[in-house]
Amino acid sequence: MKLSHVTKRYGELIALDDISAEIEEGKICAVLGESGAGKSTLLSAIAGMIPYEGSVERTGAVSYLFQSPKLLPHLTAGDNLKFVLPKAQWKDIGQMLEKVGLAGKENARPRELSGGEMQRVAIARAFLFPHDVLLMDEPFSSLDLALKKSLIDLTASLWRERRETVVFVTHDVREAATLSHRALVLKKGKLAADLPAEGEPPRDFFVTSALETSLVRALMTPD
Repeated sequence: MKLSHVTKRYGELIALDDISAEIEEGKICAVLGESGAGKSTLLSAIAGMIPYEGSVERTGAVSYLFQSPKLLPHLTAGDNLKFVLPKAQWKDIGQMLEKVGLAGKENARPRELSGGEMQRVAIARAFLFPHDVLLMDEPFSSLDLALKKSLIDLTASLWRERRETVVFVTHDVREAATLSHRALVLKKGKLAADLPAEGEPPRDFFVTSALETSLVRALMTPD
């Protein structure tokens, strides 16, 4: 995926300011920055959900995982997954629910699930939807530490099965350092840092990595 001079203006506000970067196919890239830095706007531009200047070169279909689960409340967990699949692939739903730790919950409706369980259904749906690129907007925010680690491990496990290109937005350096191959840092709409990681994710959630240290420095460096 290649981003070339991606710029987004809202009147006089420049939300994205001439962003250029190449994201390697089959890798996981994190996008970090403080509130208002342009993270979600960049994700929306990559998805083609908003107009922008510049260009985004990517191939194949996109699956999008929002910050909140956005499950259809009148459908069961299983039917929420069926909603994004052709009927011929409905047979895969039980196996996917088992992978995400929700075996036996196929007939449960969202109101009968905990917040963490609903997010697991949303993650399963995002991975099941036929795609080549997965975009995730703060998928682990507002979760307790144990659940966050569990869902990061789950996401890494599902990614390893297909190794599609993943771009995810986060404000948490530990999430980025654990799950990504590289991280982009945005400041006031500009690309402030492009930092690689060593080895394959997921890394030890409880050990501070070189990438995490570099991210903290990049985020704290004055503009």
